[in-house]
Amino acid sequence: MSNLIIAKFGGTSVADFEAMSRCADIILANAAIRVVVVSASSGVTNLLVEITKTTNVTERYDAYAGIEAITLAVLNHLAQPEQVAQAIELLLAELKALIENGGAVYSSAHKDLIQSFGERLSSALFSQVLSERGAKAQCFDIRRVMRTDSRFGRAEPQVKQIAELAEVHLQPLIAEQRIVTQGFIGQDEFEQTTTLGRGGSDYSAALLAEALQADTVQIWTDVVGIFTTDPRLTDQARCIAEISFDEAAEMATFGAKVLHPATLIPAMRRNIAVFVGSSREPQAGGTWIAKEVQQRPPYRAIALRKSQTLITVKSPDMLHAAGFLARVFDILSRHQISVDLVTTSEISVALTLDEGGMTSAFSHAVEPALLELRAFCDVVVEQGLSLVAVIGNHLHSSKGITGELFQTLERINMRLICHGASKHNLCFLVQDADAPGVVKQLHSRLFSL
Repeated sequence: MSNLIIAKFGGTSVADFEAMSRCADIILANAAIRVVVVSASSGVTNLLVEITKTTNVTERYDAYAGIEAITLAVLNHLAQPEQVAQAIELLLAELKALIENGGAVYSSAHKDLIQSFGERLSSALFSQVLSERGAKAQCFDIRRVMRTDSRFGRAEPQVKQIAELAEVHLQPLIAEQRIVTQGFIGQDEFEQTTTLGRGGSDYSAALLAEALQADTVQIWTDVVGIFTTDPRLTDQARCIAEISFDEAAEMATFGAKVLHPATLIPAMRRNIAVFVGSSREPQAGGTWIAKEVQQRPPYRAIALRKSQTLITVKSPDMLHAAGFLARVFDILSRHQISVDLVTTSEISVALTLDEGGMTSAFSHAVEPALLELRAFCDVVVEQGLSLVAVIGNHLHSSKGITGELFQTLERINMRLICHGASKHNLCFLVQDADAPGVVKQLHSRLFSL
């Protein structure tokens, strides 16, 4: 289908009946939107996670009651609730059974299954909202298409299989009706439910766009596009009209919350344009992300990512010795620890880990890795740090970049600086307490020029 658009709506966009109705307006106004990907209604995923984490049965039932209340509030606003009531009742009953029979501690597979109910409930409700507005809409179980591996909690999509399954199960449907489906969830080869990680609905939409050879992915959220920095940090932040794939990828990687970091990977592979806008204010425009943009300013945005750990590994044996870094990174690799930034001197290497992005398994792997490292070198661990990333173009070769940075932040203690590895970012670490002021000060300097 030509000019195909995949539209994804986040949790706040499908939070209640009123919000879903606004999303229906957006869809009905554009005939090219044939596939709609929804997140769980706002608050539901947190309650589902709470169910999987607590061993207290009363707390599990309290969380279930919250999910039921959010769901029934939408159901009771429908003009024809009986059309979807049975499907909702079956989903709630299945969730309740998992709570009753889950035991003291849930397995990783059970956690993913439980966390899938948010999207399954919201998609069933939203398809009925569309139907009542006169649209021919079908709720589609994305697990029939979204094939992943079995790494629960952060499953890896199997791109080739997704494309094959989408051609068989989805492509024939979209010409005649709107398909409403779930983000965030998938299924492995053993028909077990998996999840793509928190915020994975954006990624789901991009993967479907790639599989269906769509022209555009729309990401509808509660903010009017991508801003030059977090508007909560400075009132000078402004919406960016257009941004390149490379710049947006840097922003997503280094802390911008509007996009899931993996979202742009499928879009970049097939050169699919991405639009980010507000479902509350669709008339306000938004941000277009594309391979080619009209302007590439030196400074595009400032991203902030808190809860960073700085690990410094030091040994005299490193001096003029081959293989030391290989040994360090072999240990980290064997423990599946992903490193963000790296700087080196003659006898030490400093690297950062993102605490905020750690799964529990990743977090538990850190200590054994540190124990191995301490067997042959000194290791210093610093926490309570924030990563600030200046995003732009040709930062590695433009004159005066570091001068402006150091002049602006001359009174701030920067623990690590990475510059030159990428033409699109300049990164440094500061104390968590200093980070908001640093971003505000730097934004005022760089974006008032």
